[in-house]
Amino acid sequence: MNGDTINREYMDLVLDNQDRYIEDYHTTIDRVNNSKAKYKGKPIPTIYHPYFLTQENIDDFHRIGDMMISIANKVTYRYIEDKEFRKRFGFPKLIEDLIEIDNGYDINVPIGRFDIFYKDGDNFKFCELNTDGSSAMNEDNTIAKILLDSKALSDFKEKYDLDYFELFDSWVDESIEIFRSYTKDNIKPNVAIVDFTESGTTPEFEEFKNRYMKKGYNCIIADPRDLEYRDGKLYHKDYRIDLVYRRIVTFELIDKAYEISDFIEAYKDRAFCCIGSIRSQVIHNKIFFKILHDEDTLQCLSKEEQEFVKSHIPYTGIFGGDEEVFHMVLNDKDKYIMKPMDLNASQGVYAGRDFTQEQWEKKLRESWDQDYLYQEYFVPFSREFIIFEDGRFSVQKFKTLTGLYMYNERIAGVYTRIGQKSIISGLTDYYTLPSILVTK
Repeated sequence: MNGDTINREYMDLVLDNQDRYIEDYHTTIDRVNNSKAKYKGKPIPTIYHPYFLTQENIDDFHRIGDMMISIANKVTYRYIEDKEFRKRFGFPKLIEDLIEIDNGYDINVPIGRFDIFYKDGDNFKFCELNTDGSSAMNEDNTIAKILLDSKALSDFKEKYDLDYFELFDSWVDESIEIFRSYTKDNIKPNVAIVDFTESGTTPEFEEFKNRYMKKGYNCIIADPRDLEYRDGKLYHKDYRIDLVYRRIVTFELIDKAYEISDFIEAYKDRAFCCIGSIRSQVIHNKIFFKILHDEDTLQCLSKEEQEFVKSHIPYTGIFGGDEEVFHMVLNDKDKYIMKPMDLNASQGVYAGRDFTQEQWEKKLRESWDQDYLYQEYFVPFSREFIIFEDGRFSVQKFKTLTGLYMYNERIAGVYTRIGQKSIISGLTDYYTLPSILVTK
């Protein structure tokens, strides 16, 4: 089966039967708007059209994910063993110290979302790697369940089997498996989902909490500022924490380190199992892509991995130091996108093609020597989708961004976002689409 053919079939179904689906479209979108699929309190924008995937696509994702995990592990272990190599990342001493601590379960990236621009197994390019605070599971699963109940997909099920990628129970199982490699003495850990209250994704945290509890584990959602390290254990009031599902992003941990000294000291003493550990920062920071292209880094990789990097990792450089770098980026604005080294949710990201030359120069001068990276801009692959406008369905082309959820170093599911601007993010006009696996 071909994903594009399936996509065309679905569009034909809706376009040829508009009157049957218009009322259901409004009902479906209302259900999404009134669901728990929210970010910062606002409903997640979506459309009457999922992102269809076939088993062939999933096989591609397994190969891509496995290759990136292999590369990530080699670079992480070199970071730990080679002090000179470590300096290239420029991490503050606190983070260097925390990365060196053995996490107790020998997995560097227990959870992540690897965002790629994807067409097929040969044509794809990485956008970024999210390990700290990997999110949006709630968006995908909530919208998927609602769309699978829609009339259009119910009719489509007459020909195809349709299913979504369950991302909550599967993470509970994987995190407990990791915990059991950390210790075999505690078969029923007390779990805490930990993030700063002002930054957390509450509906998603609540769903994870419910899933842990349904499987028989105590679970709380906690702000790290409210945690106390005493008697060799980490506590939230009288609740002893054995397993932390970390959703704190590292740049916030750095900024607020003085507020969470108990959490940091408990981490240093391995008073709890932290999933994921600070070690995942090695690949989360966007400078990882720059370092991958360094010649001596490539020499640490297999021939296949070297080709993978050269073909699928966008060339990235530090935007600072040599003035020649500034003028190179300035004089070829459509070729580059600028990214802060360690912010999330596309904060501070901007692309040259969105600005006049004068505006571009102004932005670049503000970013020069300010922990920014320049990166080759890649035009995302596009696909056609059904849009409802002016009382009718029509077809429009959108750029796509595909996130590969990695649980315990294996593919667990897919996150899809589409948009028509240069950057597909929550800071621009976009839609989140549920990722649906299609089988005969």
